Amino acid sequence: MLLTACGDDDDDSAAIIDPEDIEPRFVDFYGPHQTGITARPVPTLGLMASFKVLSPDRESLRDTFVELTDEIQGLMSGRPPTIRPEAYPPTDSGLLGAEPEPDDLSVVVSVGSSLFDDRYGLAGKQPVELVRMPFLANDRLDPARTHGDLLLNIDARHPDTIQFALRQLMRRRRRDLVLHWIIDGYTRGGTVNDGTAGAPRNLLGFKDGTANLDSSDDAAMNRHVWVQPEDNQPEWSVGGSYQAVRIIRMFVEFWDRTPLAEQEAIMGRHKLSGAPLGQVHESDTPNFSNDPDGQTTPLDAHIRLANPRTAATDESLIFRRGFSYTRGYDGAGRLDMGLAFVSYQRSFVKGFLAVQERLAGEPLEEYILPEGGGFFFALPGVPEPGRYLGDGLFA
Repeated sequence: MLLTACGDDDDDSAAIIDPEDIEPRFVDFYGPHQTGITARPVPTLGLMASFKVLSPDRESLRDTFVELTDEIQGLMSGRPPTIRPEAYPPTDSGLLGAEPEPDDLSVVVSVGSSLFDDRYGLAGKQPVELVRMPFLANDRLDPARTHGDLLLNIDARHPDTIQFALRQLMRRRRRDLVLHWIIDGYTRGGTVNDGTAGAPRNLLGFKDGTANLDSSDDAAMNRHVWVQPEDNQPEWSVGGSYQAVRIIRMFVEFWDRTPLAEQEAIMGRHKLSGAPLGQVHESDTPNFSNDPDGQTTPLDAHIRLANPRTAATDESLIFRRGFSYTRGYDGAGRLDMGLAFVSYQRSFVKGFLAVQERLAGEPLEEYILPEGGGFFFALPGVPEPGRYLGDGLFA
């Protein structure tokens, strides 16, 4: 099961900068891609909410996307609430006051394969690889926490900002959107630039995402993340991205009783430094070709299976934007916590699924259990005012 990211991590000079030391900002909304996917620094808190769409017809569905776009643009720009007479309910919850302050808030809208059924006449617009997420190795998917017609991904620095955004988006189209599942959590890193040193730790205590793609590298993002005009996809989908979401529970009590040497062999990294086994720095690049028998890094280590660093596997790099979660405890008194894994890729087949096939049967499976999530398609961005998210679906 995929936990760590796949990408290039050969920049040893990367400065570690605490995101809290950077002034919060309003994230730009307009662009060829949804800007929340690549916004930096990565906010410390995240939430995903999956919805069932109840719009009665195609025109109502179009209105849903129009109004969501307007609300998201307002949220991300800090638009003050409209004042109404006291005899009416207020236009917002009031959580952020009269003038919302910048908080790195971003919202990403994605759609599931079920939106392209026979309800809205969109079957001919469905991205080629967008299907229901199948059961994969070691899965025990809970239907109540899996799939969905529409997914909102909300990131910010503070929980009240996230809750404010969620409530505003829900109240804007409450008649059309009904919650299916929701999960929230956090990430704590020391980096401004994805793909450099200072990746956050997951709840197993290991650095998670050291080898992520650098979102500022347009060539890499175009190659691995954004759908391109030549991809034989529906024209409207160019600039969007296939999104894999996996709610992965971690059996942390079991893991905490595992010897350190075994933990590091399973992951392929030193726990405290984050460096590949046998190396010193987190950003050091492992050279598996010099270790063909797995004497330094076991052949079934997670980082070696996820990214073997060969020419044959170079096309399966993905872009990560997940977070850790905690959900209290279960009926057996065990902590219910883990990783809300999120990856964006130009192709499920070449990206997430290719990596997942290599990871099937890895030793880490003994300590984790995928319980939910889904396959979605992150809509292209809104390049200019007057357009809206998903407008190509209705052209």
